[in-house]
Amino acid sequence: MIGVYDYTVILTYLSMISGTVGMIITMTGIGHPYFGILFLMISGLLDGLDGTVARTKKNRTELEKNFGVQIDSFSDLICFGVLPATIGIAQLRVSGRFTEVFRHRDNYENFWAIVLMISIAVFYILMALIRLAYFNVTVEKRNEEAEAYGGQFFYGLPVTTASLVFPLALIINYFVKADLTVMYFCLMFLIAILFVGDFKIPKFGKKGLILLIIIGLMEMMATIFIFTCG
Repeated sequence: MIGVYDYTVILTYLSMISGTVGMIITMTGIGHPYFGILFLMISGLLDGLDGTVARTKKNRTELEKNFGVQIDSFSDLICFGVLPATIGIAQLRVSGRFTEVFRHRDNYENFWAIVLMISIAVFYILMALIRLAYFNVTVEKRNEEAEAYGGQFFYGLPVTTASLVFPLALIINYFVKADLTVMYFCLMFLIAILFVGDFKIPKFGKKGLILLIIIGLMEMMATIFIFTCG
């Protein structure tokens, strides 16, 4: 059987499963954007730990290393590219904008606003795809530049940022008691541009990773609070 199935890739597989389940639940009749962000945060947590777990195996072959890099990118595209876009579409649905368009077919302003927001969602996925593909084909170049730079860094905004930014946007949406659907798509457009931006962001160390995990857990607790009290 082809593939790698040891413990170094299990968290990546689980992250992908979480992202896929999130998309399915978000886009079905029972779905809701807040279901989606819960799975988005789970994927973010798993993705934040998978690299650390993988590096504990000292005798990984080149095949295992390369396989890990590739599936991590594919998983990231699903979890942090497609899932945030489907969450946005679900937010459009629960906000009533889709309903208004079909109820008042002469409301061209709403119709074109929805077309624009769906186009932003598609654009966002495309930019995530381009970033991840570029990341995969420039490994050697980035390693050489890291030595000259004096440390590891990201080019542009990492796609995993989606697991913290979009949940925060919808949590704010809930607590301010306002429809911030348009803001969500504006944020999506901005992040899509930052994905392919030509700038450097230093990679987080262990302390930075722990801080991000704490922030993610706080957002997850806020989302669970919304489920239980909303």
